[in-house]
Amino acid sequence: MPQSSPIRRPASVLAGLAMAVVLAQAALADPLYPSPSKARADIDAACAQAASSHKRVLVQFGANWCTDCKVLDQNFHRPENEALLSSRFVLVHVNVGDDRVDHNIELAQSYGIPLNKGVPALAVLDSSGRVIYSQKNGEFESMRRMDPQSVNDFLTRWSR
Repeated sequence: MPQSSPIRRPASVLAGLAMAVVLAQAALADPLYPSPSKARADIDAACAQAASSHKRVLVQFGANWCTDCKVLDQNFHRPENEALLSSRFVLVHVNVGDDRVDHNIELAQSYGIPLNKGVPALAVLDSSGRVIYSQKNGEFESMRRMDPQSVNDFLTRWSR
């Protein structure tokens, strides 16, 4: 069996080190979804902030293990969405569990969201916490395969 070239060996070592640095940075970064126990307090704080800034509250139910949840959040930060999101909404991430959907189920149900339809799932609240809209059918559950324009359409529709 041929041995790898001495020239290739340092390149592969450098590539491996670069990947390790990226993974370490990701591990040190704050998770997108905080502890499931923070959900109620985070929503209450968002409602207070929304009341003082005349905004709506956008509650995103999801999890750190959920790829579609991360893709939805990335779409929130696209230029065409970020300005609309920051000017019209206070965003709250609600963690539904660390390895499966087993937390904040009753909270989601209180907003009319059936988590068995999948995450991410969104609810739009007024500043008093009253539900204006909630997803009932896992509308963004397949976000990684959806047109990113769907996020802008959603934000535009519910920002009024």
